[in-house]
Amino acid sequence: MSRHKGYIVVWPVYFDSERSRSEGRKVAKEFSIPNPSLDEIIKALERLNIKYVVEKDKLYPKFWWFYKGRVLVEKRMSKAELLRTIGRTLKDIRAAKIKRK
Repeated sequence: MSRHKGYIVVWPVYFDSERSRSEGRKVAKEFSIPNPSLDEIIKALERLNIKYVVEKDKLYPKFWWFYKGRVLVEKRMSKAELLRTIGRTLKDIRAAKIKRK
């Protein structure tokens, strides 16, 4: 039995356009942004109305010195579909942030 039954673990590096797939990026470049923050992922999940649990004290194993925090996201769809959906929303959030400046 999984410790996170019903949830999918999501790390910010999954959406980092500055990382390669072998470095941890899980989505295509079209669904990624440079240096995504935990707060941006939380905003995306709130916008998508998806339940989540934030674990700010967790460190991404491959880059433990760089990525801090992860989110446990309610499993509503496949992990790949969920990550693409979050990625699209992150791009929208980042684009809106840039327009306001």
